[in-house]
Amino acid sequence: MNACTKILIMAGMFDTVGCASEEVRKPNTLMKLERMNKTLAHQEADRVPISDFFWGGFIQRWRKELGLPDDANPYYHYDLDWITTVPNMDPWIRPFETLDESTEEVTVRTGFGAVMRKKFDTPMPEMVAWEVDTFEKLEAAEFDDPGDPRRFFSPGDNQIAGVGDGFQRNSPAWIDTVKSLRPDFPVYGSMIEVSECLTRLIGQQNFMLWMGMYPERMGAVINRIGAYYAECARASMEAADGLLDGFVVWGDVAYKNGMFFSPDYWREFFKLWLAKIVGEAHKRNLPVIYHGCGNVHSIFQDFIDIGVDGYNPLEAKAGMDAVDLKRQYKDGMCLCGNSDIQAWERGKPDEIKREVLHRLNAAKGGGYIFQSDHSVASDVSGKTYDMIVKLVRKYGQYPLNLGAFGEG
Repeated sequence: MNACTKILIMAGMFDTVGCASEEVRKPNTLMKLERMNKTLAHQEADRVPISDFFWGGFIQRWRKELGLPDDANPYYHYDLDWITTVPNMDPWIRPFETLDESTEEVTVRTGFGAVMRKKFDTPMPEMVAWEVDTFEKLEAAEFDDPGDPRRFFSPGDNQIAGVGDGFQRNSPAWIDTVKSLRPDFPVYGSMIEVSECLTRLIGQQNFMLWMGMYPERMGAVINRIGAYYAECARASMEAADGLLDGFVVWGDVAYKNGMFFSPDYWREFFKLWLAKIVGEAHKRNLPVIYHGCGNVHSIFQDFIDIGVDGYNPLEAKAGMDAVDLKRQYKDGMCLCGNSDIQAWERGKPDEIKREVLHRLNAAKGGGYIFQSDHSVASDVSGKTYDMIVKLVRKYGQYPLNLGAFGEG
């Protein structure tokens, strides 16, 4: 699963009618903001921050298992410490074109030019085809204005918010979502970078194939798309006009065993554009958390060199361990995530406690935000997640006392 399909619940799926004005921030929200900022600055706050990315299937299960109302959501129920929002990132801003529809599924063409088939009883959609289906079309592609106000101020269809774990037409205007959440949470904006764009625009197979066949020409394409999304990121920060508390960059470039392509190739063509987004955010005093799945050991120091403030999700199944990373890199970068979702799925209480308290060792001295090492899918029991939050709240108070689970 790609980075952005897991965040639909933060992209505007909650009803925002009747929410408080964005100008009024609750004292508890300001405490959460201080907690996040201290943690990202490698300082011990009052406790370890906790949040996550939730699939709709999990939320339905969680409500049922805990006997919660139909409108309950984990961010408010647990008063979680931060939340991410996504504007319209489609290269071409346009309504979905419905190609086929029934009570069981729908197939649409999106603003990425991707034909996507969504079966309503399965968690993830299928990418069927792409408008940009040759390398020559990719080189010639011209995108809509990165600063187009519709990305930020208008409701409408967009692939990342609309076709994923669920299916949604006419997603709310991004700025309205930001304003509705601000009274209760530190709110982060976000933007994809080149790899996330290309996966949607041409498909992972073509992305890898054309990179191998035309490395220099693909490098020129990467530079053009990198500049485009750096400008999209800048425009989104400008549109928010001071309403954001941080910024997430979505950019999967690795899998379980390592990177999809050479680290040197990433450094030559990808790194600069991530640095541009980080620089724009830092001009506005916004910390940046980079979300990239897989094993990124080979370029982890590069993220520190760029000035990325935090890294997520640190997949345990890909050999990432926040405790080891903390020992190796000290306060080089805040660590966000890493709690093994496979242990969560098994749901054994003793194993869950060992797992949670092991990860909390990375929080010694600050610099660790507790989350799963990917996202919370429907294979996780609602009761298990409830237990996890309670463990983090109990053992994540500073000064940390992890007892027999403490590590040097």
